[in-house]
Amino acid sequence: MNHADMQFLDVEFPYARQYANFIGGQWIAPVRGEYFDNVSPITGEAFTSIPRSTEEDIELALDAAHRARKAWADTAPAVRATILNRIADRMEQNLSRIAFAESIDNGKPIRETLAADIPLAIDHFRYFAGCIRAQEGTLSEIDADTVAYHFHEPLGVVGQIIPWNFPILMAVWKVAPALAAGNCIVLKPAEQTPASILVLMELIQDLLPPGVLNVVNGFGLEAGKPLASSKRIAKIAFTGETSTGRLIMQYASQNIIPVTLELGGKSPNIFFADVMDRDDGYFDKALEGFAMFALNQGEVCTCPSRVLIDEKIYDRFMERALKRVAAIRQGHPLDTQTMIGAQASQEQLEKILSYVDLGKQEGAECLIGGERNTLGGELSKGYYMKPTVFRGHNKMRIFQEEIFGPVVSVTTFKNEEEALEIANDTLYGLGAGVWTRDGTRAYRFGRQIQAGRVWTNCYHAYPAHAAFGGYKQSGIGRETHKMMLDHYQQTKNLLVSYSEQPLVSSNPLRTDLERCETRSRQVVFPSRPHPRFNSTHSANQPIRHAARPYRETVRWSPYRARTNDRGH
Repeated sequence: MNHADMQFLDVEFPYARQYANFIGGQWIAPVRGEYFDNVSPITGEAFTSIPRSTEEDIELALDAAHRARKAWADTAPAVRATILNRIADRMEQNLSRIAFAESIDNGKPIRETLAADIPLAIDHFRYFAGCIRAQEGTLSEIDADTVAYHFHEPLGVVGQIIPWNFPILMAVWKVAPALAAGNCIVLKPAEQTPASILVLMELIQDLLPPGVLNVVNGFGLEAGKPLASSKRIAKIAFTGETSTGRLIMQYASQNIIPVTLELGGKSPNIFFADVMDRDDGYFDKALEGFAMFALNQGEVCTCPSRVLIDEKIYDRFMERALKRVAAIRQGHPLDTQTMIGAQASQEQLEKILSYVDLGKQEGAECLIGGERNTLGGELSKGYYMKPTVFRGHNKMRIFQEEIFGPVVSVTTFKNEEEALEIANDTLYGLGAGVWTRDGTRAYRFGRQIQAGRVWTNCYHAYPAHAAFGGYKQSGIGRETHKMMLDHYQQTKNLLVSYSEQPLVSSNPLRTDLERCETRSRQVVFPSRPHPRFNSTHSANQPIRHAARPYRETVRWSPYRARTNDRGH
């Protein structure tokens, strides 16, 4: 993409021609001096160069983070909160610049980055600034003289690996709570979308102490693996494919550190017959909910990629739903009227097209779309896919495997029991949608669906104060919500006695201890063996190692090792 592409937007082109890594508050060139071209999905052309970092660069970032670790952990929560709020303010002041940078890097429509992605990221910083100021430890009274204090302490230096579908928002989901909790960070963006986070760092670099937040770019095996497997991090957080998540978990287990994984999904979106009881605003919202599979080009872990429709309304509902899909406008992502942009990479576009071919081979009926969208002019080499709707059944691979594109597979159900069975028949459990005018049914289904988040009469809302995460193979842990502070902290317990009495006098076992310490135990061994052991010896035969009677006093102690009766 060249600067001319931006003229009609009345905004300065946000990118430099080449970037370095952000380490220790400075821009540091990669140790080996290697770079790779970053391509915009909008045009399929490179627009900047990004460091191709390796383990050496990760180590430099870890050095910087560990140098800053103690000072940042000791920084008062109120001060950390102030810094997070300043970051939010700086982002808000540069909203258009960051939003344009995100759209160029990822290919998503500017209307989404302006109205959703970046405002949500700003709100998450402010939310966690408030959370850390409000967080309190606890105190438990053990007895009149003994108190247990519980303090929240940061983990230390944490690693974070960011996906390419929401480069800035997903980074902030991890960065905001980690910084609020007092941790230092080494962050690796996805190699498909490495640049927009660097624009953000240019804007906020003066607000953070050096070494608190470090950004190292590179490929997964060359930079991501050294970070995830490092013995110098206290936690690793990852968002991405389930297969990669398994590897991340293996690395974490080898170092015995906590891990947060937000992985794949195959979310059901269920429409009950009563949604068509009236042709009103609610029904129009339900149709909008159906079309949500195309939001962000379908590149959302919670994409409602399986639609379940009551068979009694299927024909009438789909007639209206397909018209809504056909109205989705695809065009230049930097045009504020565009509703669906470009897929994030050529590789992802090819993956989507392969699943479209697979669906047709499986016998699924393609109701709309099903092919690449070739746009003219400067967009002719971009990665555009038409929104696609299939009709089939839940055993097909297009129903079971994550496609991560604007493709939805539709089937029907006869009753609530079948709807629930189909909804839960998946390896994943990240999100789900329930559409009904019946509040009791909505609550019942919400509790029975095996998913971490169930949207009810809505979809694709991601507020900062609602917990997000998956069941089953969709991941481990949660993101967003104040509980995230606990994910980046450990609990310190101080058990304090304020009594001036000797330790034993305050022990509730004192009486028993004294009795044990003063008692005498008489152990008398017989001069000849018990009859049951005398089968080969007469009463007059000497017995080897025959025991003799003796008496000893045993002082009992809870710290004394278990011994035999002689105290040996």
